[in-house]
Amino acid sequence: MKLELRGITKSFGALVANDHIDLVVESGQIHSLLGENGAGKSTLMNVLYGLYEPTSGEILVDDKAVKFSGPSDAMAAGIGMVHQHFMLVPVFTVAENVALGAEAISFGGVLNLDATRKKIREISDKFGFDVDPDALVEDLPVGVQQRVEIIKALVRNSKILILDEPTAVLTPQETDELMDIMGQLRDGGTSIVFISHKLREVKAISDTITVIRRGKVVGSADPSASTTELAALMVGRAVNLNLNKSDAQPGEETFKVTDLTVMSDDGVRLLDNVSLSVSQGEILAIAGVQGNGQTELTEAVLGLRKHAVGSITLDGKELLGSSVRQVLDSGVGFVPEDRQDDGLVGEMSIAENLILDLYKKAPYSRRGTLNRAVIAKNSVEKVAEFDVRAQSPQDAANTLSGGNQQKVVLARELARPLKLFIASQPTRGVDVGSIEFLHKRIVAERDAGTPVIIVSTELDEVLELADRIAVLFAGRLMGIVPGKSSRALLGLMMAGLNAEEAQEHMKTQDAQNAQGDQP
Repeated sequence: MKLELRGITKSFGALVANDHIDLVVESGQIHSLLGENGAGKSTLMNVLYGLYEPTSGEILVDDKAVKFSGPSDAMAAGIGMVHQHFMLVPVFTVAENVALGAEAISFGGVLNLDATRKKIREISDKFGFDVDPDALVEDLPVGVQQRVEIIKALVRNSKILILDEPTAVLTPQETDELMDIMGQLRDGGTSIVFISHKLREVKAISDTITVIRRGKVVGSADPSASTTELAALMVGRAVNLNLNKSDAQPGEETFKVTDLTVMSDDGVRLLDNVSLSVSQGEILAIAGVQGNGQTELTEAVLGLRKHAVGSITLDGKELLGSSVRQVLDSGVGFVPEDRQDDGLVGEMSIAENLILDLYKKAPYSRRGTLNRAVIAKNSVEKVAEFDVRAQSPQDAANTLSGGNQQKVVLARELARPLKLFIASQPTRGVDVGSIEFLHKRIVAERDAGTPVIIVSTELDEVLELADRIAVLFAGRLMGIVPGKSSRALLGLMMAGLNAEEAQEHMKTQDAQNAQGDQP
């Protein structure tokens, strides 16, 4: 089935999210839509799926114009969508989830789940999904839940499948499995629109690539194009994607977490007996699929978790039980994972945001009165040093792009001498050009002798920055491995094997592969 978008424009008031976009997806093709977060990719797909009505333009399926008043119209036209955040009911079975919205009602209003189970098994067998129709969704790994979403679309006879950032919550092994599934679907005639900002994955699976920037199509590329070429299209300028980082020169081990356990308010164990340490002059990256205890770990260090036991020490001083202010005053710099809610006060100026943790101290205030001249001078210097793109330091922080907001947070946290620097999801929603800058500043802080902890669900970022990598799964530490460890090893640990088990598993796989290669 062929899909064509002609001149699609979508406006939200004065904001033009999509600006006269033209796109053609041929039958049996994987067409990747590549762009930064906020470029307009998801908005465009929501228009295609009937969730938004376009301001102007038209959609054609097999050269016939169609109009969608909702997702049911899109599905009826043969278009299915797997959202970045799954649309599943956890307490329902796979069959019950698949039947929702496509109910086959028998007399008396009872769901015909037998027919649904049969269809699930047929699709699962055809593509090797290995999905049990009677399994509860909440008991399934994330990668299998994604397969359920794909089955939902295929049960509805979708010939065009939209995958919106589908690898965001997957381990490397689950990502590879998804790529295999996409290849099978394409070979079976399904057209796929693959939405992503990850250059490596787009190059690996695409037949063709369209790049979107600030709501406009800025070019097309072949998968053979280099990552440098693709990044330049995404950003609009040349970008150096290679971080020139020297080997770490670790000093004294000054930060230690010992037997840390964190409980939720209702008694659920969120972090289970975690122990780790960081030395001066090294970067420890915390890896894992989102939701496996990373947030709870950083919040415990910051003093934001009430139900935490164990020990957290910095320079021999116990931090557990301290207030957030006491932790920050002890020399901890912190970049939160949600800059808009936790890192900035959007309505305040850039200048004011740059002193949120320093405003009570000289020279920014004296006897309770802010020194506006010093604050203004500081803002001009930091805006220049961190390349914050703004008309004026007096602009409100919420007028900045995501990358520039992150630069403001980083500039504030690195404005004072630190004994520990923590950055959680430091480049989430940040353009490629800003990532380049932020990574260099993080490494510079390490080279200045500060212990650094990076929490990231982006495995490329972890491998780029880390001197050592700690992997969390279900709140437990699977082990700490060198920064140059393989994706395969990290993926197994992210799926629940400890470091020793993962290494043994890889040895077994290598031996089996070697044996299979023998004549």
